[in-house]
Amino acid sequence: MNTRLTSPRALAIALASAGVIGAVGAGAYTSARAVGAPTTNAVATAPAAMVTLPDFSTITSRDGPAVVNISVTGTMKASDDEAAAEIQGIDPDDPMFQFFRRFQGQMNPRGQQQQRDVPVRAQGSGFIVDPSGVIITNAHVVKDAKEVTVKLTDRREYRAKVLGADAKTDIAVLKIDAKNLPVLALGNTKDLKVGEWVLAIGSPFGFENTVTAGVVSAKGRSLPDDSYVPFIQTDVAVNPGNSGGPLLNTRGEVVGINSQIYSRSGGYQGVSFAIPIDVAIQVKDQIVATGKATHGRLGVAVQEVNQAFADSFKLDKPEGALVSNIEKGGPGDKAGLKAGDVIRKVDGQPIVSSGDLPAVIGQQAPGKKVTLEVWRQGERQELQAKLGDASDKPAKVAKADADVGQGKLGLALRPLQPQEKREAAVDNGLLIEDAAGPSAQAGVQAGDVLLAINGTPAQSVEQVREVVAKASNKSVALLIQRGEDKIFVPVRIG
Repeated sequence: MNTRLTSPRALAIALASAGVIGAVGAGAYTSARAVGAPTTNAVATAPAAMVTLPDFSTITSRDGPAVVNISVTGTMKASDDEAAAEIQGIDPDDPMFQFFRRFQGQMNPRGQQQQRDVPVRAQGSGFIVDPSGVIITNAHVVKDAKEVTVKLTDRREYRAKVLGADAKTDIAVLKIDAKNLPVLALGNTKDLKVGEWVLAIGSPFGFENTVTAGVVSAKGRSLPDDSYVPFIQTDVAVNPGNSGGPLLNTRGEVVGINSQIYSRSGGYQGVSFAIPIDVAIQVKDQIVATGKATHGRLGVAVQEVNQAFADSFKLDKPEGALVSNIEKGGPGDKAGLKAGDVIRKVDGQPIVSSGDLPAVIGQQAPGKKVTLEVWRQGERQELQAKLGDASDKPAKVAKADADVGQGKLGLALRPLQPQEKREAAVDNGLLIEDAAGPSAQAGVQAGDVLLAINGTPAQSVEQVREVVAKASNKSVALLIQRGEDKIFVPVRIG
C-alpha cells in the first residue's frame, strides 16, 4: 500500500479500516505497520494506545517452539448404522447412507443393532512445562485415546504417555521421552485484567502453530457443565484443534489453557473460554505426583440468587449460592447448613454466583476445613465444614425457571396425609393441588410439595397466608419438592 498518512484524522480512519481501533487479533498490530504511517508529528499526536500495542511476533517466535500439536487415535462404540456412517464418512441424510444401512441389515438379518468399535481420530494442542517432556493439554483431547502422538515445531514426533486426566477441570498431563525441550513461562491469573491483550497459539483444524489474539472479556465465568473451573472469557479466535493450547499475556507468560467456545455453528463466534493456569498447575502437580487429581465436596445442591430471592431473604444484593438441598450425612449437613441458607463466602472468598461455589470448593483438598459465611433468616452466620471427596459423589447445581408473575400467590394447598409424608420422605409440608397466577408462571405445578416459604417450614395453610401477608417486598421464596428434587422458586405477589 502506497498511501501516505498526513493527518491524525487520516491515520485514525486508516487504522479503523485496518482493524486496529476496536479490532481483535494479532493482525491489528501488523496492519498498523503496513499502512506505511510516517514517523511525523501526525503519529506523535496519535493516542498512546496506538504506539503501545504488543509485539506479538516477538512472543510467537520466542514461545512458539514450546507449543505442540497433539494427534490422537482411538476407538468408540457405535451401532451398525452409526458405524456404517463413520466408516464410510457418509452423512445420515445422504441417500447412500440408506444403501449401507440396508447392506448392514443383510449382513445382520435378524435386524438387531450390534455395537462395534469405530476408529476415532482427533487433534489438539498442548504446551511444554518441563524440559524433560511434561506437557499440559485438555482432558477431552486425549479422552479414550489408544495412541497419542506429539509433534514439535521442528517436525520431531514422539509417542506420548498420558500420565493422567481430570474431567472436572478438563486437564490432562502427557510425558514424552525427550530432554532439553523449550518451555513456557507461567503467569498469574490473579494479575490478569479484563481488557488486557492476550495471544493464543494452537492447531485449529490441524493448522499447526496458528497465532490469534484478542482481549480478556471477563474472568471467573461459570459454565453449566459440572466444571470446577472459573473460566477466563476472551474474544481470541479459538476453533477445534486449539483445545489444550496456551493463552499468553503480553509478556509471553501462560495465563490460561484454551478449552471451550460458545457457538451455535460449531465454529468460533467471538466467545471463547480458557482454564486459568493456576487451576491447571494445581491439577498438573497432583497428576504428576499421584496419577490423579482430587477435589473437595460440600454435598449440597445450590441455585442462583436473583433479585426476587434477594428481596425474599432481605439480602442487600442478589449474590451468593442458595442452598436448595443437602445430602444427608454429607459435609454440608454435618456443618449445620440448612435449605434456604445463602452461602456468601468460603474462607473469605466472595461467592457472587451459584457457579462460584463448586469452583471454589472443588479446588480445595478433601478433608480440608473451610469457613462458610451464610445468610440465614436475615442474619449473617459462620459455619465450619470439613470437605468430602468429590470422587465419592459429585455435587450438583439445581436449576430453575426464574420467571415470575404478579398478583396473588395462586396456590391451592392442603396438608399432607401420613402416607404421603412417608412417600415424599418429609416431616411436614403442604401438597399443592393447583397452581395459578404468579406461582404457575414461576414454574410451580400441581403435585409439588411446598416445604417452606421464605425459609419458614410450611406447616399449615394459615401459616402460609400469614407469611404472604407479611411479605413487605411482595416477593416470596417457595421451597418446592418435586419427586426427589428440591428447589427454591421465587414468586412475586405484588
